[in-house]
Order: sequence, then structure tokens, then C-alpha cells
Amino acid sequence: MPKTVKKGDLPSKNCAACGKPFAWRKKWAKDWDAVKYCSDRCRDAAKR
Repeated sequence: MPKTVKKGDLPSKNCAACGKPFAWRKKWAKDWDAVKYCSDRCRDAAKR
């Protein structure tokens, strides 16, 4: 069986655009240090 991790135990950051906290996602595993925004909407808003 795969090892499970509780959501509360995952690392989290605050979004650079909206300031809300967001948690680690598997698709960000390779570049977690480079992730700044919680969503595409926040990334687009930060560019404006």
C-alpha cells in the first residue's frame, strides 16, 4: 500500500498575488521552490 500523508502535514506557501495560503501539489513536486502563485488567475493578475 502507498504511504499516505495528511493534507495538514504538506508544506504550504502564501500566494504572491492574493496572499492566501496554498498547499503543495504533486504536479509541483519538481519545482516547488519556483512556485509563487496559487492559481493561473493570480499569476495573470500579478503580470498586470
